[in-house]
Amino acid sequence: MTSPLLSATGTLHLIPTPLDFGCPEDRALPIADVLPASALAQAATLSHWVVEHAKSARAFLRRVHHHTPLKHSLQELHISELPRALHKLGDFPKQGHLAEPLDKELKALLAPCLRGEDVGLLSEAGMPAVADPGALVVRLAHDLGVRVNVFSGPSSLMMALAGSGLNGQSFAFVGYLPVAGPERQTRIRALECLAESNGQTQVFIETPHRNVALRDALLQTLKPTTRLAAACGLALQGSNRQKTHCSTVSGWRKAPPDLDWSLPCVFMLGR
Repeated sequence: MTSPLLSATGTLHLIPTPLDFGCPEDRALPIADVLPASALAQAATLSHWVVEHAKSARAFLRRVHHHTPLKHSLQELHISELPRALHKLGDFPKQGHLAEPLDKELKALLAPCLRGEDVGLLSEAGMPAVADPGALVVRLAHDLGVRVNVFSGPSSLMMALAGSGLNGQSFAFVGYLPVAGPERQTRIRALECLAESNGQTQVFIETPHRNVALRDALLQTLKPTTRLAAACGLALQGSNRQKTHCSTVSGWRKAPPDLDWSLPCVFMLGR
């Protein structure tokens, strides 16, 4: 039986987006090729949005409109950006608690739901709240008794892991590695130790312009027998652009793969 609170509130819809954010337009697949019709239909009805960035959200909604006309014009939509603090904190602060002002900001984002209106949650690429900010909005929705509805869509992490041949039964996504050389080497060795000791695949990402630097750091730091995988250009136009390569580090050094490092890339290491 539905509780009075749940029946009186709207729903928070987690809407996935294509993985081509920041890539040239000629590399983008038609939106209907990567998102299910149900997600496009739901997105077209929503008038309230909580998004990572308003500019990219409007660009996404224009693509939706070309396939499924929006119920409301872009000018009529209420688009609210997630607090910038969440981008820096990665959603969850070290202490595990939010400062009171930020908590109030998040509650304000869900105010339409408490009035009975539906709200869409959107990241720039892939599944919202996974490797992108938004998880605390989802947590708060649960705390407030707001229904959460998730639509299926592309996730670069899952696509990369599936195509790597590494352990998909035990894995961890560890986000971004440190940029500084000594800190990065220490982190790489720690992840390698985890992979060696329990077989858990370690998954991480980097911004495209630093992909080559991370690749080189991995090849310089990891043991020759450690297996390293990289998946670049996932769900982009053209099979020659979407490539995944997995080999031992010694194999990488002997025969470097032909990958486009300017594209979004997911890195993985395991045994």
